Formats: sequence, structure tokens, C-alpha cells
Amino acid sequence: MHFNKIQKSYIVDIFEKIRTNQGDLGKYMKQVHGYFAFPKLEGEIGARMNFRGKEVLSWSLNNYLGLGNHPEIRKTDAEAAAQYGMAYPMGARMMSGQTKKHEELERELASFVGKPDAFLLNFGYQGMVSVIDAICGRNDVIVYDSESHACILDGMRLHLGKRYVYPHNDIENLKKQLGRATKLAEKQGGGILVITEGVFGMSGDLGKLDEIVKLKEEFDFRLLVDDAHGFGVMGKTGAGAPEHFGVQDGVDLHFGTFAKAMAGIGGFIACATDICYYLRYNMRSQTYAKSLPMTMVIGALKRLEMLRTMPEFKEKLWVIVNALQKGLKEAGFDLGRTNSPVTPVYLKGGEAEATNLVYDLRENYGIFCSIIVYPVIPKGELILRLIPTAMHSLEDVAYTLKAFIEVRKKLEAGEYPKDKMASVQVDM
Repeated sequence: MHFNKIQKSYIVDIFEKIRTNQGDLGKYMKQVHGYFAFPKLEGEIGARMNFRGKEVLSWSLNNYLGLGNHPEIRKTDAEAAAQYGMAYPMGARMMSGQTKKHEELERELASFVGKPDAFLLNFGYQGMVSVIDAICGRNDVIVYDSESHACILDGMRLHLGKRYVYPHNDIENLKKQLGRATKLAEKQGGGILVITEGVFGMSGDLGKLDEIVKLKEEFDFRLLVDDAHGFGVMGKTGAGAPEHFGVQDGVDLHFGTFAKAMAGIGGFIACATDICYYLRYNMRSQTYAKSLPMTMVIGALKRLEMLRTMPEFKEKLWVIVNALQKGLKEAGFDLGRTNSPVTPVYLKGGEAEATNLVYDLRENYGIFCSIIVYPVIPKGELILRLIPTAMHSLEDVAYTLKAFIEVRKKLEAGEYPKDKMASVQVDM
């Protein structure tokens, strides 16, 4: 006699799975939400804003050139909104969302960064994901920097082919990975795309674009540069990191966003005209998404005009950058590898110490800056990330230096609890 064994199976409730595992960052949400994570900075965009009813000196906005609240920008945005509202044009650009202003903005962006053409993107993050997906097929090989932004990593998740990573800015290892990629691409009949950043948003150092472009003498590949933090602030005219290195012709795909120096929404990819038209017809994130509203397009045109014709914004930014970074270094702070406006201050301490230090900065010194801890960086380390802007003053710099010296002394003296996170009453 044979008996059939019936195996019992069960279905996991995906919501229950989420409730029991909130993720590396989410597991702290009850302690951090509304204060250390998802804080509310309110009031007029500027060096000083309101946080929980108090004025704070903010070093946490990517408003590099101070355009976010400039009167001319506000006037242009308001007039465009009054004329067009936020709905026009309706539909995706391929179907019914194309306008002369969208085309004008693309021409102006391309001219500014020294490329034949540019394709306007609704969002920077979404655009980068979609560019990678559109450019690379199954037989193509991607080689990328280990510190690439999350949007690049997410774009590669859609890539069905092979990818190789090289340690951050390690050109010798990049050559090794290009050798491996070349053999595989030749075998599969594919191509190679190298991806790096112009300015790395966490560490603040620049991608070695000049050295990477030089490798084209030895290897056949195309180069995609994410210049979100370089566009508007790097280079003689502010055209970005490729201009800074003098390698605009060697960068095949120049990607930028409006969310940083332009203080807006949207982005672009600049490249050869035929490649641009390929992207217009093959980038799914744009083909199947509503066109960028006319109000934002007109606002971006005004921002780009001011960026190009008013160099005093960039000059003021760098006065603040140099003063802040020079002062921090002279006080013995570790700023890592930064050679851009991004200013990370590296300290030793755990997650609990970090929350208590930042609470002290915000509540007792009136200074608001971003904090980065594990799992974003290794355990036992913390980063206070400062973003200087053209809206800050040298007095702001002097006050911040004094405050940082004092909180460092407290940290080193063990005054911030190591086993208990700062307690903040916030409604969830």
C-alpha cells in the first residue's frame, strides 16, 4: 500500500513580513521619524529656516547658488503658474506633451554643457535609471565606480547583462575591469559603458574624468557621467565636472539634474544628436510619463539664464566653501577627500552618540545639518554633512566652526550617551 504524503505549504503575508523586518534604516523609525529622519524645515528657503518652532542655521539644502528663493525666480515661477497652471501640457511628450519651450530648454542645456543635443527628463533619479536601461542591452557590459549613487545602482538592476565594479576612483583597477569587460563584450558581441559621477554626493570628491577619458586610447567604451552635484558649480562657467577637467568631448553621456544648483525639478541627458533621438524614442520613463509641466520648464529656463549670466552666485558659493573647509581643516577636522562644495565632517561614534550630538547641535546651538551613520557608513563612524551655499555668510561659517569645536570636545569627553538614542517627542 502506498500513501501519498501531502506536503503542507503556506503563503507568507507580505505585510506581516514587512512589519517584522522594517529594513536597516526603518528599524529605527520610531526613534528618529520626524526629527533625525523626515524632519520638517519650514519657512522661506534660505540659510536660516524654522525647525520645530525655532530658527536654525541650515547647512542641509542643495541650494548651492541660492536660486531657490531668489526674487526673480519666484516672479518667473509665479507668472508661469498664473499663465499655464500646473497641468499644461497634458500627456507624454511623444503623444501630446511636446512644446516649443521644452525644445528650447533642451537646446539651451546642450549649448551650456557643450553637447550637440539634450533630452529633458522629468526627474533626475528616474531619468538615470531609465538611461541605463535604454542604452545597455543583454550583451553589453557595464563598468562602474563602487561609490555610485543609488539611482545608478537601481538602473543597473534593470540591466540583464554583466557588470563589473571598480573600487572608488581606482584607475588601475578600472583598467583591470575594462580588460575583463573587453573580453566578455568581444565574446558576446556587445559594447561597454563606464559609469561614474562628476562630484560624489557623499564624499564630495570628483570622479577622475580626465584619467578615465584617457583610457579610451586603450579601450573601446562609452562614458556616462552623473554630474548632479557638479552641474552649475564646477568648471569655469559652471557647466560641470567635465568642463572642470576639460574633457567635455570625451564624456559621451552628460547627465545633470535641476534639483541642486538649479533649485528646481527635472533633469537632462546631453549627448550626440542621434543618440538623443534614440533616447527620446526608447526611454520608458519618459515615453510613459506625463511631460514636465510648462511652469517648471519656464522656471528652468530662467534658472539656467541666471546661472549662465550671473557668475557672482558661483563666486559667492566658493568664498563660503573655501572659508568653511579651510576653517574646519585648521581646527583639525577630517573632511576626507572632498574637493567640491560637499563638505563631510568625519567623526568617531556610534548611532546613539550621533543622535545625541545632532540633538545638541539643533536644540542648543541652532545648527541644522544632515547626519549619516551605519548602515550607510561603517559602524563606529558618523558623518555630519554640510552643504555651503551662496546664501550663507562668513559670520555663519565662524559660528559653525565654534559650535563644531565645542560638540567635538563633548563627543571625545564621552558626554553623549553611547547606549541610548536622543529621546524626541514626535507624532508619527
